[in-house]
Amino acid sequence: MDIHQLLNQHNKKHHTQQMKLLNNIQLLVLLLVLSLSASAQQDPNYTFYRYNMNIYNPAFAGSSEAAEFSLGIRSQWAGIEGAPESQSAIFGMPVGKNIGLGASILNDKTFIEQQTWVAIDVSYNIQLDDEHMLYFGIKGSANSYDANTQGLVTYGVGQDGTLVDYDSRFTPNVGAGVYLKHDRYFASLSAPKLLTPDRLQERDGNAYLGVDRMHAYLSGGYTFLLGRTLDLKTMGMLRYVDASPISVEFTGILDFGERFELGASYRYDESISGLFLFNISSGFNLGYAYETSIQNQIDGLDNNTHELFMRLKM
Repeated sequence: MDIHQLLNQHNKKHHTQQMKLLNNIQLLVLLLVLSLSASAQQDPNYTFYRYNMNIYNPAFAGSSEAAEFSLGIRSQWAGIEGAPESQSAIFGMPVGKNIGLGASILNDKTFIEQQTWVAIDVSYNIQLDDEHMLYFGIKGSANSYDANTQGLVTYGVGQDGTLVDYDSRFTPNVGAGVYLKHDRYFASLSAPKLLTPDRLQERDGNAYLGVDRMHAYLSGGYTFLLGRTLDLKTMGMLRYVDASPISVEFTGILDFGERFELGASYRYDESISGLFLFNISSGFNLGYAYETSIQNQIDGLDNNTHELFMRLKM
């Protein structure tokens, strides 16, 4: 092989590396814009939402017969540095006959954004009849929100003057909800964050300081008894976000006699997912969910989401 062939191979390799680097930069810019648009529209969605209802509705606090503690981890776009990640820790317990208390911590990170939400829930229940309980709940919370606006320059995303001297925010919030409980079915209506603090948003490829949007949740479910050790749990959730499309999710879960649960979920025009939950020992559960988007795929991107869940009943 002569010197000219060696030079040609070197130039081709160098050109390939440059194109790969350019494609990675373009991909990161696209993901950053997508994440700013999505975060401005909705809080994180959890595939295990049926077991995380305290996040959405404070009336669920202490609605179980025993104290419960759960942990959740959700990771999107595997392999992309800075891709969306969420962690949650939730606790709830009944106090006396009519009172329930709960606490939750949520941490959400998306490229240049990071926020930590801490909430305290108080619920009060009324016995409507022998089969129905009605719970009312209020939520008091505080949110620490930070955005690395220098990252916008790094990714080549424009910004307006309001972001030049941007400082992290710490804002209080309040929420409320109502929950109807029966052994076979339930219904829930809530708004966990009634106030709208500042946060980054995106318009036409430029970032600016806007306000968060109020979220409202309507959910319900029914359990079909298929056999002595087999139940079918059906449930759905409607998420309303001001000035955004309504999100609707349907879930079906087969419960094999409290040994393990196997289910699937469909979020309209967004994603499909599968999940399982094992009863490791009495009151201790471990679960995993895999979600894949049904929207247009992006070349070079693993557009899938992994979620881990743990629950302990005490």
